[in-house]
Amino acid sequence: MRRWRALVILGTAQFLMVLDTSVMNVSISRLVEDFDTSVTAIQGVITLYTLVMAAFMITGGKLGDLAGRRRMFGVGLAVYGTGSALTAVAPALWVLTLGWSVIEGLGAALVLPALAALVAGAYRGRDRAVAYGVIGGLAGAGIAVGPLVGGWVTTYLTWRLVFAAEVVLVAAILCLLRWVEEPPGPGPRVRLDVLGAALSVAGLALVVLGVLQSGTWGWVRPRNAPFTVLGFAPTLFAIAAGAAVLYAFTSWERHREASGRDPLVRLTLFAVPGLRSGLAVLLNQNLILLGLFFTIPLYLQVVQGFDAFQTGLRLLPVSATMLVASMSGPLLGRLASPRAVVRCGLLVLLAAIVWLLATIRPRIDDLSFAGAMALLGIGMGLLASQLGNVVQSSVGEEARSEVGGLQYTAQNLGSSLGTALIGSLLIGALVAVFTHRITGDPRISSAVRQQTGVAMEAGVSFVSTDRVRAAAEQAGVPAAEADALVEQYAEAQLGSLRAAILAAGGITLASCAFTRHLPATRLGAEPTDSA
Repeated sequence: MRRWRALVILGTAQFLMVLDTSVMNVSISRLVEDFDTSVTAIQGVITLYTLVMAAFMITGGKLGDLAGRRRMFGVGLAVYGTGSALTAVAPALWVLTLGWSVIEGLGAALVLPALAALVAGAYRGRDRAVAYGVIGGLAGAGIAVGPLVGGWVTTYLTWRLVFAAEVVLVAAILCLLRWVEEPPGPGPRVRLDVLGAALSVAGLALVVLGVLQSGTWGWVRPRNAPFTVLGFAPTLFAIAAGAAVLYAFTSWERHREASGRDPLVRLTLFAVPGLRSGLAVLLNQNLILLGLFFTIPLYLQVVQGFDAFQTGLRLLPVSATMLVASMSGPLLGRLASPRAVVRCGLLVLLAAIVWLLATIRPRIDDLSFAGAMALLGIGMGLLASQLGNVVQSSVGEEARSEVGGLQYTAQNLGSSLGTALIGSLLIGALVAVFTHRITGDPRISSAVRQQTGVAMEAGVSFVSTDRVRAAAEQAGVPAAEADALVEQYAEAQLGSLRAAILAAGGITLASCAFTRHLPATRLGAEPTDSA
């Protein structure tokens, strides 16, 4: 039993990293009210959190090699706890952004690569599969507890208590950190590639910023952009600039490796087929999951009018089945190869998304919705049960922290892009469908259409029909036309939600192409590491 107590500490930290993201997702409506802001602004806060983690994750893994993985795990937890404390008392949106998105994000970027390396270093063969199954299961537990407990606390008390409780949990983990043994170092002391770190952060930030702001700025035709580039929206230019910086990053890393200096990340690692495929599917998994977990609470809270606790109850099936499926990793590993399990997971996930599309109606069918959510959790859990072990087992001990950084970079970049891309598609579809519907509605005069178009050019957010009616009445729109506007907006809401979920289905289908190089044989009881 002694050998598993380190897993208690590491698993609790993994649970903690997932918990507050799910709390934020079910608390969107309350956050909008508390900080007198918009859904788009909260979308930005959520995206920035995962972007900070993605941008600094590789650097965090390298710092673990420099200072020691257990030490960096502890330092990261202390930083994370500081951010949680600041978030709990945040008086304004910018303080929430600083505490949660930035400070907590930086803490997680130190914790997670060290966590992955510590798990891989402490266990071998079947034990490692069990350990990663437990880690995946606890991540599922965080997703399970977050919506339900977070929703209850948000509805009947305040979401701030969740972050205050995180401070206590962090302190408890730090007191028991001695249970985690420090594995042998990766070899000769490495040097931090500062320029490479700066280039990777800047490149990822520009790409995600462009995707995030596309809903506000527009993709090509400028809508509500602060500036234009040659008359076009700056969105594609920001993404292109990010791609150029990332190209410069890869060139710099090759130069450092060729000259015998330590790169931030060895690009030769991407020549390992299992690692490359595992990272690609991890990115897509989190893109789909966070995209859906941003979209579905909007349907439940804004369209259906449920509070945070009611939302958490309806998300419980996905969380519970994801927990069970994630914990099944060791058993599944005895029956089938990782490739087979992951492909099965993607097919189940695709079926769940198709079922979910059918449940997006003006009045929710709770039984059908619960079934779709349960199936969604099974699909996600099957992926989670395999991918962490596949990624870490594809390399040797000397690359543990580096690959841990890549693993969580892929996960959090997927999370950032999921919230940004699916959120952007949601707003874009809302604008397109609403514009089309009011144009073809004879009940709405040309003057009101023009007035609505001007308001939409100033910026669009996903709001309740009550707020649309209030805005129409405030603008002096006649009651009959206001009723027509509200009716068409409600239909546009459902159409945009279906479009966003359909996009997640397309990404799921495309993910099957990345499974080709996943291990086609069962991971045996002995280590299968290869340098």
